[in-house]
Amino acid sequence: MLNALLEYKCPCCGGAIGFDSSSQNLKCPYCDTEFEIETLKAYNDDISSDSYDSMNWKRDEQSQWSADESDGLSTYVCTSCGGEIVCDNTTAATSCPYCDNPVIMKGNLTGTLRPDLVIPFKLDKKAAKEKLAAFYKGKKLLPKSFADENHVDEIRGVYVPFWLFSCQTDAKIRYRATRMRSWSDARYHYTETSHYSVIREGSLDFRNVPVDGSTKMADDIMESIEPFDLSAAVDFETAYLAGYLADKYDLSSDECINRANVRIKNSTESTFAGTVQGYASVTPESSHVAFDGGEVKYGLLPVWLLNTTWQGKNYVFAMNGQTGKFIGDLPVDMGAFWKWFAIVFGIAFAVAFAFMMFFT
Repeated sequence: MLNALLEYKCPCCGGAIGFDSSSQNLKCPYCDTEFEIETLKAYNDDISSDSYDSMNWKRDEQSQWSADESDGLSTYVCTSCGGEIVCDNTTAATSCPYCDNPVIMKGNLTGTLRPDLVIPFKLDKKAAKEKLAAFYKGKKLLPKSFADENHVDEIRGVYVPFWLFSCQTDAKIRYRATRMRSWSDARYHYTETSHYSVIREGSLDFRNVPVDGSTKMADDIMESIEPFDLSAAVDFETAYLAGYLADKYDLSSDECINRANVRIKNSTESTFAGTVQGYASVTPESSHVAFDGGEVKYGLLPVWLLNTTWQGKNYVFAMNGQTGKFIGDLPVDMGAFWKWFAIVFGIAFAVAFAFMMFFT
């Protein structure tokens, strides 16, 4: 059984429309006409209410997917060219592999899976390429051939599913702290160490702490491109997904709550520790953090993913589609590394030798 696709068409020329990050409107790439999202949504709803012809064909029975093969897969038909699209059940938006028109899988965005909010893309594919080039600069241990020969194999704008946790924390933390005082007389040098028990108690509010709900996305990458400005989030509309990939969550909020707890608890303890100042040493002795008024929202946040290959190895880079924060792993030129190490070691040895000669 085929699932339904949602595709926005230009009322002027009939071309497939995608979301334009620069204008924050829907824009036709063929006639350059722009449409406000609500206006086109109302138009699209009106058109979809019209009746359609029913033309059914009798076909011979074809071989079917086996239960094991079809598990986790969905099939869609592109309304522009008729091409069949096969993807996994967590894909919510993609583009047709035959005509490249942006499509949205309605079946994967219905019911309880509907997001509460979305942060629209602010930066486009060109900005992602420019950030990658800038990321290479100044990396002295980066092999020169990597930047010269490197070509981006794939750039994808993806709306990543996030659970957004909000709560109030009430905390009471006790620290063991010391202060030291030193003085000397004609015979001795004295050091006095004073010990203190320091208590911090209070409340903090946390709003929209993000935890990605997709097993496809590495948690460390998603956390590295934070923060997202949630004040720019808008109520979810499928129109924002047009022209981008989108996944629905495959980790429930219950499965992500432990990560949220750790992030909120660590942030609370770090904030309280920052208020304990003026001591020679500070060591936490006990910590009690209680959550209250917790709520969870489901949102889609914009991420550019860049995949590139060099010498048979794949390198993945990610950019925050709202702020432009860019991260990724780079190869190391071992020849340059050992050369740099020899120079640093040589300088350190020369300084130590000169120090020894001066004091002997």
